[in-house]
Amino acid sequence: MTEIADIDEIAAAGSRILAGVRTAVVGMDEPLTIALGTILAGGHVLFEDVPGLGKTLAARSLAAAVGLDFRRIQCTPDMLPGDVTGSYVYAPDTGEFRFRPGPLFAGLVLADEINRTTPKTQSAMLEAMAERQVTVEGNRFALPEPFHIIATANPIEYEGTYALPEAQLDRFMVRLAVGYPTPDAETEIVLARARRGVPEATVEPVVDAAGLARLQQAVERIHVDPDVARYCVDLVRATRTANHVAVGASPRGSQTLVLLGRALAALDGRAYVRPDDIKRIAVPVLAHRLALTPQAWAQGIDPAAIVETVVATCAVPPTVAAAR
Repeated sequence: MTEIADIDEIAAAGSRILAGVRTAVVGMDEPLTIALGTILAGGHVLFEDVPGLGKTLAARSLAAAVGLDFRRIQCTPDMLPGDVTGSYVYAPDTGEFRFRPGPLFAGLVLADEINRTTPKTQSAMLEAMAERQVTVEGNRFALPEPFHIIATANPIEYEGTYALPEAQLDRFMVRLAVGYPTPDAETEIVLARARRGVPEATVEPVVDAAGLARLQQAVERIHVDPDVARYCVDLVRATRTANHVAVGASPRGSQTLVLLGRALAALDGRAYVRPDDIKRIAVPVLAHRLALTPQAWAQGIDPAAIVETVVATCAVPPTVAAAR
């Protein structure tokens, strides 16, 4: 039986992973930390931002640092489910049809511009995200463990795109926005490319797939005080009655706050979750789970602003009780 990692090992490994990724990716410290926490919590990440900000590089670098096999899917409107899940092909030597696995059979899969592929193909990815398996011709095939999807979406283009259904959005543990880098960070990006002399930066693995699985198992042992759990529930329940919200976050949102809070606590070297951990991740965890009223969409109200208001108004449990 494999020994489960301890808290210090998680924190040390997380620090080395982030340090390795930062050699290739500049100016994305907070999104990278939350993305790594999401992987440690067993979840999937959606990066939604304009092109050219390094989302693909970040996904590839994370995959390399955590020792996972990496595949990239460039989503297009003519893509079929079999293009991502795999399909049966005829084998002339035996006269039989054999299953040929698709790009989903990898440890970390980048679904680039996922909103450009059709709902039918998106649903195939949904099964992979939710069940860790794919179904082809009525046969089920298990995906590798660990298995994670990092998807990107371009929020500024609508022609030739298919909005992700609420069910699929809810399967992403977090939705992250990278944002434009600061002038200093952008200068460092340019200089780093000039110094490197080659287009792609390389990131050395810190752990392998088995080591990552050990870290994920250890995250499940992080203590969650009942007061902190109730705080997560209060935040989620408040989204259901907030102004401009037609449908608030489901209990999956509460569970996700706890799961990701555990991972961030472990990365910080703590064996317990603090309310500040939950505040830190409330927007990336909850904002994409809200369905706004038509009037709110017409007014351009941002779901993130609603979540920020909810966090500001919900009573925070005492820190002493949270650390008991």
